[in-house]
Amino acid sequence: MGALSGQTVGAGTARILLTGATGFVGRAVLAEARAQGIDVVAVLRAAPPEGWAQMKGVTLCRADLSDPACVSALRKAAEGCSAVIHAAAHLGGDAEAVEAATIDGTRHLLQALNGLPLHLVLVSSIAVYDTARLSPGDAVTEKLPLEAVQTARDPYVAGKLAQEDLCRASGLPLWILRPGAIFGEGRTWNAHLGPALGPLLIRVGTKGELPLAHVGHVAKRLLQAARRAPGATQVLNIVDPDRPDRTRFLRAHAGSGWPKLVLPLPWPLWLAAARILSPLRAHLPGLLRVAPLKARMMPLRYPDRALLSALGPLSLPRFETLMARALQEGRE
Repeated sequence: MGALSGQTVGAGTARILLTGATGFVGRAVLAEARAQGIDVVAVLRAAPPEGWAQMKGVTLCRADLSDPACVSALRKAAEGCSAVIHAAAHLGGDAEAVEAATIDGTRHLLQALNGLPLHLVLVSSIAVYDTARLSPGDAVTEKLPLEAVQTARDPYVAGKLAQEDLCRASGLPLWILRPGAIFGEGRTWNAHLGPALGPLLIRVGTKGELPLAHVGHVAKRLLQAARRAPGATQVLNIVDPDRPDRTRFLRAHAGSGWPKLVLPLPWPLWLAAARILSPLRAHLPGLLRVAPLKARMMPLRYPDRALLSALGPLSLPRFETLMARALQEGRE
């Protein structure tokens, strides 16, 4: 293991509050926590899935984080917890939904946690970086400047930036963990491959790493942070140790049966087209606007040195094995 920060809470005494417990990441965190013997207070907006009420070591808390009335219930639920993993957020591009679920939800959670002796682990996103500043082959690291909330390239990124600002301002000891494109059972595709037209994928370039993070890996890293007080605010990107390029990804994903056809287009050609169309950018889809295009398609590197230094290495299978498992589990 690498050098670890802060004081570790023993697994036998750990108890965490988890928001977004029924989401893709939340479910993985809950399963991993129980496998490690960590008790969880699972916050969910709707009725729990079948069997959750009987799950050993799990306490359910029904609360809609977008509703100010949730604050008292959240505070009661958080009492006795050593950490909070905040995974609740709106994943789409609906600005109103982002405002309610991501920003207001975070604000209400922080009101509930005010003054409690715990630390916060925020599930942010690697999408918050200002990659428009970069050139092909550059590295996306924790030192890269962020986009500005007011000029963020889409509502999702604006919401994540606002979440981070709110959490920093709370004064709570804070981990900000920024996963890459999270994949696993039921979610094997990502926005870094290119636009789809029916059975056809238009692949933008071939070089550069994909910033992939398997959902099981993300869950383990979040729980490591939950069990270790950060002292001051610490920021880490979460990416898998084996990061494929687009060619490797498409070969591994062929088992899904999609895409049927791939049309490769050179990255410089696509970028040149977006720059020519920039006067019309307010009316264009993301992949014809320079900032979203560079964030998703520009060939970049995503080193994990800071992650390994702070939390140590984890043993993970190669990408092809993880993708094959995800595709197989999705069929079962």
